[in-house]
Amino acid sequence: MNNFKVGDRLTINCYKHNGKIHRSWDEATILEIGEDYLVCANNKAKVTENDGRSYYTNEPAIIFFYKNKWYNVIAQLKSHGLFYYCNIATPYVIDENIIKYIDYDLDLRVFPDGGFRVLDRNEYKYHKKIMHYSDDLDLVLRSELSNLIELKRKDKGPFDKKTIDKYYQIYKELQKK
Repeated sequence: MNNFKVGDRLTINCYKHNGKIHRSWDEATILEIGEDYLVCANNKAKVTENDGRSYYTNEPAIIFFYKNKWYNVIAQLKSHGLFYYCNIATPYVIDENIIKYIDYDLDLRVFPDGGFRVLDRNEYKYHKKIMHYSDDLDLVLRSELSNLIELKRKDKGPFDKKTIDKYYQIYKELQKK
């Protein structure tokens, strides 16, 4: 993985199926590099939308990217609780210090009370039609959404609060350096 190490900063580019950039984040600090995953964090990151508008995130976030799973998970440490925003998306790649993935519209939003909701089903149906998602791709995306929901129901992986606390402590230590 290009000799990256904990503490290095990358940027994140999110694309759509048609190859066009959808959104980018100016910062992702590497917290852990696993064989098939990458954990990063940011706070007050600049987000730039495809139309050029930009804004800054409001809270620290711990971000989980996977090489073999069709989703990524963002744990948002808001003042009023731990929220998650999960994107159904391709496995990540890193190209020239940029984490890249293709977003497939379907999202899972998880609330501090443990409740969750699948978002953007209509956007998914629309993009599936106009961008010609194949039946095989549709099957993979729906299956991965089910896998993600099951992981949440079991509070495993990124949905384990102790995991988030551990990575947030690592991030705070790195920020002091």
